[in-house]
Amino acid sequence: MSKGEESIPDEEWERFLREAKAGAKGAPEEPSARARMVTRRLREETGRPEPWRSHQPARRQGGKGWYVIGLLVAVVLLVVALDPGRVVGWFGGGGGGGENAPLAVESERPDQPPSAEAAAQPPTLEQPFRGSPAAQWGDGTAGIGLPEARATGWMSKGQVVQALEKTRDFLAASSLDPGVLRGERPRKAIALINPHQQDVQDYLATSLRAPSRENDPLLLFSRFEKTKVRLVGDVVKTRGRITYREGKRGAVEVTTDVTYVYPVVRAAAGSDEVARTIVRREVVMSWDDPAKVVVEPGTFSFVSYKVDTTNGGCDTFTGYLTPEFNAERAASRPGDGPEVDPYDRSTSMDTRMREAGDAGCGTATRS
Repeated sequence: MSKGEESIPDEEWERFLREAKAGAKGAPEEPSARARMVTRRLREETGRPEPWRSHQPARRQGGKGWYVIGLLVAVVLLVVALDPGRVVGWFGGGGGGGENAPLAVESERPDQPPSAEAAAQPPTLEQPFRGSPAAQWGDGTAGIGLPEARATGWMSKGQVVQALEKTRDFLAASSLDPGVLRGERPRKAIALINPHQQDVQDYLATSLRAPSRENDPLLLFSRFEKTKVRLVGDVVKTRGRITYREGKRGAVEVTTDVTYVYPVVRAAAGSDEVARTIVRREVVMSWDDPAKVVVEPGTFSFVSYKVDTTNGGCDTFTGYLTPEFNAERAASRPGDGPEVDPYDRSTSMDTRMREAGDAGCGTATRS
């Protein structure tokens, strides 16, 4: 929230929503996820996708002994209020490691990928982001740009401020929260998803209980199996932005597009080989007018969701990101997908996934 803008108390927010709902002329609609499903192949779409959940073909494995890049599509996520700065502690290790001053937050899509000049420098425990563009990115939510708030749709300027702040909290809960990163159940986050999107609630329950290709929690959360890997230090680097517009039925439709970089080592004591898992997520959420849509106060509904993972596993559906280290990469089979720079944010997620086509596993050009 910018300085000088007054936050609306939770009681007033909830009272407003109850009164709006009570004053509606007709019964509000229950959000139907099923009614918004789209075809599985993005390349077959002719217009803006409006799914609850849709899947791209299986994730892809790298063919050059580098990092695995996974391409999947879906639509759902979570919200929870967290400290919007550093991700606090996943067992010891070094900090951010970037020697250069951080870049200004991203305000629009860049027109070219970041330089690859430092790519030959390997990461270390002391400098886990060395040799990566992420060395100049922000720590945690500090790397995510927020737009200026204005009255939009059914919301006043103050309510839009709250929606944007809760959206950023949601990003922290899904992709930065230390407990979720260790594989814990994101209970607080799930509680903030509109419970009347029953398809979403069912999907969440199934994916966390019995993960599979069709029910993969990695479409929603960044999770590592703590018995196999651990984060290096207490920083996850991020770069991205949040935008919004008026959506259907006067809703405030918020789009987030953020890349997260996770440095990890094996969980075994004394491990010092650092690998990086890179996840780019684009999620579109709808802050609905309770006079028109059945929604609980302070929760939002999902419109669409896309995720692109590098070195997170290829055709492995354990419910956890499974980064490869040198030994696994040396034994990996060549992939048949395209080469992709995981740090390149000049290409939209829709374009990246259409370019992937039906190939199984692609190759990341750097880590």
